[in-house]
Amino acid sequence: MNDPLPSSLFGAPVSAEMLRIGSDAHKRLFCRQFIDTYTDFEPTTLAWPELDETELERMRGVPFWQEVRHTERRAAAIVAAFSACVADPLIREAIVLQGLEEARHARLLAVMIERYGIDAPERPLAPIEGDLETRFIDFGFGECLDSFLGFGAFKFARQSQFLPDSLFDIFEMLMLEETRHIVFFINWMAWHETQHGRSALLRHANSLRFYSRAIGRLAGAVRREQRESEAREFSTTEVSQFLEGLTFRRFVEECHSENARRMRAFDTALLQPRFLPLLADAALSAFRLWSKLNLGAVEPPGEK
Repeated sequence: MNDPLPSSLFGAPVSAEMLRIGSDAHKRLFCRQFIDTYTDFEPTTLAWPELDETELERMRGVPFWQEVRHTERRAAAIVAAFSACVADPLIREAIVLQGLEEARHARLLAVMIERYGIDAPERPLAPIEGDLETRFIDFGFGECLDSFLGFGAFKFARQSQFLPDSLFDIFEMLMLEETRHIVFFINWMAWHETQHGRSALLRHANSLRFYSRAIGRLAGAVRREQRESEAREFSTTEVSQFLEGLTFRRFVEECHSENARRMRAFDTALLQPRFLPLLADAALSAFRLWSKLNLGAVEPPGEK
């Protein structure tokens, strides 16, 4: 079940016309709304459900837990390292909080893996070195990509009742935090680039470049996970149950609609990730055109 999100997580919306991107007012809005919507919880004390043997088999058959766990640990390290370099006190406060949330995601996954006996050992974490700002930006665009795809996959898995609703309720807490992260990041990125004198056109071109890098990293991670899954001899039988009937077109539709639903909870004065929804719009338009062309090519009944 998908309960509707509140119309606004933040109270009365600010008029977009009254807010100049890159201004101090813009900075205060995206930082304060991120900080003020923080939710405190401890992964070890959550209401983890008891799973029967079938549910445990499904849980243990998911091949990507190790990759997700590593990604969250790496995210926490990148955000924490970058936060130490941020001069603006309000921006730094928000980024430090994001780092704490990313680290909590990793702890939550570790608790889940141990509780349900999942074969997902912790991989060594490489030192976070080099240009920390670029590492943070790369991470942010990667999170935008992962979240957009994750919204659709999460919705489909929940509707299929692949696992108990009570477990999806716990994952929903992470999904909400990831949504907050990407809205904060997109606004920080626009504010940051405006501070450096970059026009909207240059900002869009730069975003496209970083999205391209994120897509390349995602493709590499998928290939690596496939190899590791084969090496661990994971069975995909249980996992494929919730993928039954999931065509590429339907997946794009689910990602697009679920992203729109989640974004409606945010102040309309804030920027939101637009590249992937626009890409999905184009793909869905192509699907609809293809369907019309195919239907038009079919000879009506009774005609020759």
